[in-house]
Amino acid sequence: MGRRTFLLLFLGVIGAWYVYTPLPENIEEPWAVLSMQTSMKTVSNLMLLVEFLGISHYMTSSMYLMSFLETPPTSDENVTVVDTTFHNTPVRVYVPKRETETPRRGLFYIHGGGWCLGSAEFYIYDLLSRRTAHRLNAVVISTNYRLAPKYHFPAQFEDVYNSLKWFLRQDVLKKYGVDPTRIGISGDSAGGNLAAAVSQQLLRDQDVKVKVKAQALIYPALQTLDLDLPSYRENAHFLALPRWLMVRFWSEYFTTDRSLEKAMSSNQHVPAQSGHLLRFVNWSSLLPERFQQGHVYKNPSFGSAKLANKYPGFLDVRAAPLLADDTQLHGLPRTYVLTCQYDVLRDDGVMYVTRLRNAGVQVTHDHIEDGFHGAISIGLKLGSRLENQYINWLHENL
Repeated sequence: MGRRTFLLLFLGVIGAWYVYTPLPENIEEPWAVLSMQTSMKTVSNLMLLVEFLGISHYMTSSMYLMSFLETPPTSDENVTVVDTTFHNTPVRVYVPKRETETPRRGLFYIHGGGWCLGSAEFYIYDLLSRRTAHRLNAVVISTNYRLAPKYHFPAQFEDVYNSLKWFLRQDVLKKYGVDPTRIGISGDSAGGNLAAAVSQQLLRDQDVKVKVKAQALIYPALQTLDLDLPSYRENAHFLALPRWLMVRFWSEYFTTDRSLEKAMSSNQHVPAQSGHLLRFVNWSSLLPERFQQGHVYKNPSFGSAKLANKYPGFLDVRAAPLLADDTQLHGLPRTYVLTCQYDVLRDDGVMYVTRLRNAGVQVTHDHIEDGFHGAISIGLKLGSRLENQYINWLHENL
């Protein structure tokens, strides 16, 4: 065998090893999923290298690349699209062109991206929002918010909450022709986290007279205390959101101090004085049996109080909505939760479903057995199916 042949064979083996990722048998369109996985892994590794060389922060570089996938506010035959600001926060507004004799439904949407990435202008969110507006004949407000690492919690929460309160003003609703009794809030991933958090806050805010009728949470991140749930164990290396990246997102939400990321990675970031909060995220009592199979519950090891004192946000209910007690959950609007089997955040959503139902909230839970994180945005058959289930629920409940 010649050197050239050997080199080509070696490179082929390395390439196959790099591309190939074992997928569960029930994953639909596996080669398309593998292609997507390879592209994301390549970009992520490149950004890690850039950070290692001291050129740019991982999230900053990633956001720069994503900015090339942003779209201008382009109206089409079905929807008028404009960019504006609500309480100094940039938002993109989608208004259907279809004539109507009565006020329309309204939906306030919050994009994902780990509180570090993404925007309302990102093409996948623009596409989802215009489809939602057209299919529901609803006014959709897709909000932006300040991002880490430049801004940390609670900046993201405050931007979203102030933008939502602006939208809920009577004069703003009248301007866009929105029925104040038919308003929903929705978001995916980190956006689902923010949607859940601001819904809880809105419930207690006596100054806001218009309340939301429904909330829809798409594979939301809901707790910071235990990052060793069964879903974190099972999906630590799976597709769009491996465990290391979710830990990085959580820590970046609060600080660029990598010591918090290190503590979170080993599940040793909760101080002993906050141990009472673990009951709100104890998966051994909150997860149905089928999600617990093969796993043994282990209390997180308590860490130093220094991190919690420096970065108290990770113990704040506005960052971790699962830390709300039952009195804070009771009275929340009817809720839709979409979870995916192959997602580190699966158990966050499932536990929230249990907590909400125990508090008397009407909940619809769609669990996607062949789904994974980010699936609603990928444009494959799976994404279309999830989008239909999500929009159908909004159609029936908003």
